[in-house]
Amino acid sequence: MSINVDHITKLYGTQKALDAISLEINPGEVVGLLGPNGAGKSTLMKILTCYIPPTSGDASVCGFDVLEQSMEVRKRVGYLPENNPLYLDLYVKEFLHFIAEINHDERTTGQADKRTSGQVKRRIAEIIELTGLQEEQHKKIGALSRGFRQRVGLAQALLHDPEVLILDEPTSGLDPNQLVEIRSLIQSIGKEKTIMMSTHIMQEVEAICDRTIIIHKGKIVADDKTRNLRKIETTKIIVKVEFDKPVDPKKLLKINGITEVLPPPSGIRHPDSTIWHLASDSTTDIRPSVFKFAVDNGLTVLSMQRDEQRLEEVFQELTRT
Repeated sequence: MSINVDHITKLYGTQKALDAISLEINPGEVVGLLGPNGAGKSTLMKILTCYIPPTSGDASVCGFDVLEQSMEVRKRVGYLPENNPLYLDLYVKEFLHFIAEINHDERTTGQADKRTSGQVKRRIAEIIELTGLQEEQHKKIGALSRGFRQRVGLAQALLHDPEVLILDEPTSGLDPNQLVEIRSLIQSIGKEKTIMMSTHIMQEVEAICDRTIIIHKGKIVADDKTRNLRKIETTKIIVKVEFDKPVDPKKLLKINGITEVLPPPSGIRHPDSTIWHLASDSTTDIRPSVFKFAVDNGLTVLSMQRDEQRLEEVFQELTRT
């Protein structure tokens, strides 16, 4: 197993951040870690990257124990924490050279660094190309946008060619274009490495992750293939409808049986949208009411169908307090 967690519990004083959780992640899996704020996601990642010890239980990465063999674990893990720590006064390429020196310092590895300067330079050039930093490599990190700083963080996490990549909110605060770029980069990296990533963006998990683990109050409440989690029954039915003209969402909410007007899967709603996702409870068929609404308002229904359940609804159902 790339990652093995066996009944891990973590206490902060009397607060239980993780409550005897167990999981296994196989080589080559891309796993999304979901949960509300305070659920224990970052705590689990910090334990797996040897930043903090568990209170009880065992965890290993690539067969090495996080407590007894922490240096071996660190050699095999690339970690991008939520608050990406970078030296803002360093140039991108200079920073990566600095990280390369740390990774291969004799005092850290316990053995002489046999790699030549040329090999190090080639590796840095490879990572710069992989993360799309060619045009930014001679700029100071402090002058980069949030999206490019995230790329630099990914570059440092990948520099030593780890087997496992752990990413804590890697797309937090990025604009839509940056989101697409970073998602594409993670998908590309995921073809060769085991990845665990936490995020609050459901569409990100659906687009990138083969498997999803949902944590709530320190416990795992769901662990399955992402496509399978959509089949969990919820108290909500979603109908996707397309009108021939834009519609005021406030009017849609007045339709009998509709409980919520949901944002589109992209999370971005254009002001002239004609496609809507309408929610009702599981006992109400809202389709007749939607047709009547269209007739009464001079609209034509171009299409209407029950939409596939989204991960967002499953998440809300499983983490409802």
